[in-house]
Amino acid sequence: MLPKTLPELDRIRSSCQSLAARRATVAAGLAMVPVPGIDLLVDASVLGNVIPRINKRFGLTPRQIEELDAQKRSTIAEMIKVVGADFVGRSITRNLIMTVLRRAGKRAVSNRLLRYMPIAGRAASAVLSYGAMMYVSNTHIDACYDIARVAMEEKKR
Repeated sequence: MLPKTLPELDRIRSSCQSLAARRATVAAGLAMVPVPGIDLLVDASVLGNVIPRINKRFGLTPRQIEELDAQKRSTIAEMIKVVGADFVGRSITRNLIMTVLRRAGKRAVSNRLLRYMPIAGRAASAVLSYGAMMYVSNTHIDACYDIARVAMEEKKR
């Protein structure tokens, strides 16, 4: 269900930002493990968990959108196009997550190289992982916020 008031929408955004920060911290910690490819798998796994939870909190899962009236569904579909939201109202697949991760952080090569350096390289890898996770998560949260706000304002008209 879409949020009904702006304070409720703000609370949802704040809780989603906290969730994203906690998950990004986990991803950063695991990025310090010097195993090839684990950082990308962890990032994909974390996003595969976080993005659907964010969608659900904003009332923007595919099922929640289907349950809306036709006008509201149309408004949301139009906003998704305008905002360019990759994950809103879609089923989240590993391929979709990997595409967004590649687009968001062209860090894969440098990150893999850094991880084989002693401690400083692993720390840099963790920082890059955290940054990429926060960028993707916060971009998604902002898109969901904008879409839900517009849908809420449409209802008032």
